[in-house]
Amino acid sequence: MFLQAESDRNRIDQALHHAEPTSSASVNRWIDERVKSLPYFMHPIDSAVSRFCLFAAALLLLLHCNVDAGNSNSLMDISADGRYLACSNRDSGTVSIVDLRSHKKVFETEVGKKPEGVTFIGSGALLAVAVYGDDRVVVLDAEAGEQMGSVDVFDEPYGIVSNKSGSKLYVTLEYPGQVLEIDANTLQTIRSMSAGKFPRGIALTTDEQQLLVTEYYTSNVLGIDVATGSEVERWDAASTDNLCRQIAVHPVREKAYVPHIRSQVRAVHGAGSIFPYLTVLDTNSDKSRRRKRFPMDSFLRTLVVANPWEIALSPDGRQLYAIFSGTDDMFACDTLDDDYREFELREYIKLGHNPRAVRVSPDGTRFYIYNALDFNVVAYDTSNLEPVATIPVTGNPISDEVRRGKILFYSAQQPMVGRRWISCSSCHPDGDSDGRTWHNPEGLRATPPIFGLAWTHPLHWSADRDESQDFEHTIRGPLMQGRGLVRGRINDSLEEPNKGLSRELDALAAYTNSHKFSLSPHAKGGLSEAARRGQALFFSKETKCAECHTGPFYSDSNPATERLLHDVGTGNDDPSEIMGPAYDTPTLLGIYRSAPYLHHGRAETLHDVLTTFNTDDRHGTTSHLNAKQIDDLVEFLNALPFEDPEVDAKASGLVKVDR
Repeated sequence: MFLQAESDRNRIDQALHHAEPTSSASVNRWIDERVKSLPYFMHPIDSAVSRFCLFAAALLLLLHCNVDAGNSNSLMDISADGRYLACSNRDSGTVSIVDLRSHKKVFETEVGKKPEGVTFIGSGALLAVAVYGDDRVVVLDAEAGEQMGSVDVFDEPYGIVSNKSGSKLYVTLEYPGQVLEIDANTLQTIRSMSAGKFPRGIALTTDEQQLLVTEYYTSNVLGIDVATGSEVERWDAASTDNLCRQIAVHPVREKAYVPHIRSQVRAVHGAGSIFPYLTVLDTNSDKSRRRKRFPMDSFLRTLVVANPWEIALSPDGRQLYAIFSGTDDMFACDTLDDDYREFELREYIKLGHNPRAVRVSPDGTRFYIYNALDFNVVAYDTSNLEPVATIPVTGNPISDEVRRGKILFYSAQQPMVGRRWISCSSCHPDGDSDGRTWHNPEGLRATPPIFGLAWTHPLHWSADRDESQDFEHTIRGPLMQGRGLVRGRINDSLEEPNKGLSRELDALAAYTNSHKFSLSPHAKGGLSEAARRGQALFFSKETKCAECHTGPFYSDSNPATERLLHDVGTGNDDPSEIMGPAYDTPTLLGIYRSAPYLHHGRAETLHDVLTTFNTDDRHGTTSHLNAKQIDDLVEFLNALPFEDPEVDAKASGLVKVDR
């Protein structure tokens, strides 16, 4: 009787797994709790019968009670019926639709610059994509491969999810820090909700009562009440937590999972500066256990992984898949219902180049990995974790040289890195800053974005490098500890060029120098009256701002000029400084979103730059300006760039470094 009952139970379990996977896990948990309460004389035979009866009763309940997982953001999504997979291709500016019955791409549709999150809308074949670079949400028809409509947003939409009914879309705007609620039928913005600083990850809880939102640079998680649009919960991260793009909700347990890194700014070597983490949040009312961090570098003995990008849970919540974009690999894990270890390793799997997305099919039989620099999606069998299909989703939209350089830039492996913790992208993902100020051997150094880098050589605050190929010194140094990309000796910085010594090093330089600016959202309608007043102040002889911040890139740092350094009175603010007090002039383009400011990162706002950290008027003459004039000047700075700087740069004959 025991064996028969268990056999029947397994068949029902399998049927539930295919019909409604999330329900199977909750039912098993419900049964286990009740079997434990049975009297001892009912074990083992009568308990088997009881389990079967309880399971059958639960099955009847499920006919009237459907349990679904909360929806979470990803660069991929799968339709509710399991037929279609949608994948955003950032470099191509497209979204690809894959028919999962044939494992073939059926459509690739242009949507705009730098698409990021995608989500199917409810249970249908329509999907929405957050087009990060064009400040737009686009709706596509997966069955026709056509755009159905779009809605413009303020700036930088990243994560996007739909509610179960398909009536609402929720999208994070990384700048200025909002979540928009959009009517999925009319594509009208219903309301805007404040969502901290630089939000990216977003998920709906299972009951759809809350939105969980992650701050990109801090990894803080906010709980926003859907009914009121107000922040009602907060899970603060450690001060070192950094670069959090996603959050995923467990379908049964009151848990959420957050992949991110730890940036230990006081460490100056690769073994201690960057660590990969997976944080588990308790989303219930128990305040004693709110947030637990799990270091993934020691998860498999001494094997180090780097730069977690996304995670996915199986529909029944029993499996967790975490991908690492720096080491091109993943952990397939079993989740544990213990409130202590939370998950344990099932298998370690090597992946393709720069994996950025993972999704599990609705029936739980497949998971899919998006290898962003192989431009493909690979399907795996969840039972044996073996690949079953490789699906090209887009062609290579960048040159072969830039692709080689980008692979190296994102790699935390040899020849770039010796101990696998860190890559170039750990501090400069997609050209952005990591928002950190590092305690480097030469002093405090705020991480700058690298947009427009080709036009603003020499490099670093100290201008100690005159070409991107000089980063071979960093690759070989204590931070990255790699073999390097050049065989044999390299030239010192600012002496003979290292360009041409290595095909791979030139490719890395080509990618590093390829990043372009986006126009400021503060100038979409042209310069405001306040910005125009600020513009006049900026270029006036009284303030002298434009004496150093000159030209299309608002910097006198250029490959064709001699190395120019300026003492702006901040060199003595940091007692650890050994290379100051004169520094290279940074570009002001994109400064509206690149705080903290100055070489030591101590100016939190542009107002601070112009006032608190300019007491002696050595960083422009601003002490005579009143509060309104300071506001006008900040308004102008926030509007940069309000036009494409490369147009004027080319017209004026300004020199650009291509690689």
